[in-house]
Amino acid sequence: MVEFIIESDRVSEPCEEEINELKKVCEKIMENEECNFDAEISLTFTDNKGIREINREYRGIDRETDVLSFPMLDFENGEADAEFETDEDMVMLGDIVISVERAAEQAAELNHSVRRELAFLTAHSMLHLLGYDHVDDEEGEREMIERQSRALDGLGITRDISEF
Repeated sequence: MVEFIIESDRVSEPCEEEINELKKVCEKIMENEECNFDAEISLTFTDNKGIREINREYRGIDRETDVLSFPMLDFENGEADAEFETDEDMVMLGDIVISVERAAEQAAELNHSVRRELAFLTAHSMLHLLGYDHVDDEEGEREMIERQSRALDGLGITRDISEF
C-alpha cells in the first residue's frame, strides 16, 4: 500500500482519480520490485517556475525539469541496505516533485495524454526512490525504461490512453 502526502502550488488541485491512478503506479513499481512494505511518499505538483526553484536550491541546476526525486532511504537498484527495517507501519520513501506544466508540454511533444505522462514520471521517480539511476549510465537507463514500461503496461497505461 502507498499513501501520499499531497502538496500543490498549482492553481488546480489534482483530482482524486488522478491521485488514485498515481498510487497504483507506485504500488505496481513496488510489487514488481518485491518491496514488501507499505510506503509513504510526499507528492508535490508544481509548474515550471516552481520546479526550477527547487532544482536550483537542492541540485544547484538553474533550469526547469519534469520531475525530481528525493529518496529518504538508501537503496541500490531496488535493494535496501542491510540496516533497513520495516517494523514501522509506513516507510517514508521520499519526495516526488512533478512539473505538471512540463508534463503537459512533453505529452504534446510525444503525442500522448498528460495522464500517461504523469504516470510515466511517477514510475520513473519511484525507481529513483528505490535506488535506480540513469545519469551517465546507458545500462541503467535501459533498465529503468524496461521497468517503467513493465509497470505501466501492467496497468494498461499506454501512449494512446485518454484523459480522465
